[in-house]
Amino acid sequence: MTIYTTWRSPLCELLLVGERTSAGAAVSAIAMAGGRRTAVSPHWTPDADAFAPVVAQLSEYLAGERREFDLEFAVSGTAFQHRVWQALDAIPYGVTVTYSDIAERIGSPRSVRAVGAANGANPLMIVRPCHRVIGRDGSLHGYAGGLEHKRLLLDLERGERLSAALAAAGSGSDAG
Repeated sequence: MTIYTTWRSPLCELLLVGERTSAGAAVSAIAMAGGRRTAVSPHWTPDADAFAPVVAQLSEYLAGERREFDLEFAVSGTAFQHRVWQALDAIPYGVTVTYSDIAERIGSPRSVRAVGAANGANPLMIVRPCHRVIGRDGSLHGYAGGLEHKRLLLDLERGERLSAALAAAGSGSDAG
């Protein structure tokens, strides 16, 4: 049975989807409101309690207190997507890499566009750090949660408090 909850995080509203386990939930998707969001199915069951450990770890990460996640996942994808996602999991906190770097790491150096597509199909935003993948020129490219959220997550990992980054982003948007 698929379960879900929404959580108003310090960053934005998150949709958490998964399967119930004895320890809580095996997460199959984390999506940001305003981005490419998984729609809630009428067949899913709301279950906020099952996601309490997920919310706790996300809260710690967004407060700058956690660098790695220890969660159970229940994610489906192609063999190629799983190779890319494993490479994403290996990117250290606070480090950015390029799509070309990922293609090299998985032994498929000519598959940069396919790596981009697999990165974009990552269903586990934040916990599987697709936000750490940038363009070869250092610019930010595609993020299912929007480029501003990608920038905020990267700033957080560079040591900026999320509340300060959100305040700066808000004041910057008002200035225009």
